[in-house]
Amino acid sequence: MDPRCLTNSLNDQERQTFEEKGYLLVPKALSPGDVTRLIGLVDRLGIERADEVEPDGRLHLRDFLREDDLFMDLLDWPRTFPKVWGILGWHLQLYLSHIDITPPLPVDQHRTVTLGWHQDSGRVNLEMETDPRPRLSIKVGYFLTDTTEPGCGNFWVIPGSHLKNKLDRPTDGISNPQGAIPICVPPGSAVIFDRRLWHSRSPNHSDRTRKAVFYGYSYRWLRPRDNLRIEDYEDCRDPIRRQLLGAVRDGHGYSSPEPEDVPLRAWLDEHQGTNSGP
Repeated sequence: MDPRCLTNSLNDQERQTFEEKGYLLVPKALSPGDVTRLIGLVDRLGIERADEVEPDGRLHLRDFLREDDLFMDLLDWPRTFPKVWGILGWHLQLYLSHIDITPPLPVDQHRTVTLGWHQDSGRVNLEMETDPRPRLSIKVGYFLTDTTEPGCGNFWVIPGSHLKNKLDRPTDGISNPQGAIPICVPPGSAVIFDRRLWHSRSPNHSDRTRKAVFYGYSYRWLRPRDNLRIEDYEDCRDPIRRQLLGAVRDGHGYSSPEPEDVPLRAWLDEHQGTNSGP
């Protein structure tokens, strides 16, 4: 794994911010060159898979890791992945990835709409019993286009809402819940967020298409939401990436892993000089 990971570990202030707000901003997670290359890849996929466009014009693309080495590199990206294991620990997998392409809305559709506030993971939020429900997973979103102002198809969040199972919604059915804010960041920024954080995409009233790439990480005993099969990545030899893609000796390796199932644990023990825990 890239040794630069060791210089980007989750620090105490970042941990406190994440625990209190439910998300963490990572400025300059991608270099300008990385952003340019990713935009080219995203644009190509948008053309090739234009038949997947949704009624509102958005493209929500999954199963793209094999399209380019850079997508695979984002699995353990040195600016963000150390913060992922700092939050969830070493028993990790990639459970979801998607590209979102949000074009500008026509001017005649520039109106106030109700945002789609939700927590991630679908039926987990109906079937888990605790209050608050457990974290289980986090996502990293990489923003490739300028969203420094509201109205650009921004990612919206409600800081601190990850500790609430229910969301108090305004009675007018349109206004945003109290405390809601847009994430306004320049290209190359990343946001790491708890799956329980109440969040939403939003309409794009700007003159540019909003493009973002998301990687979701969970504990390995949670069933992936992607069509990931380690058999589809036979050319991947890196042991930690194979762990993230679901490699395992047998079914018990997901809940009772042996060292060969979770090489990230040994890597952390060796390079951070501390035992990574049970």
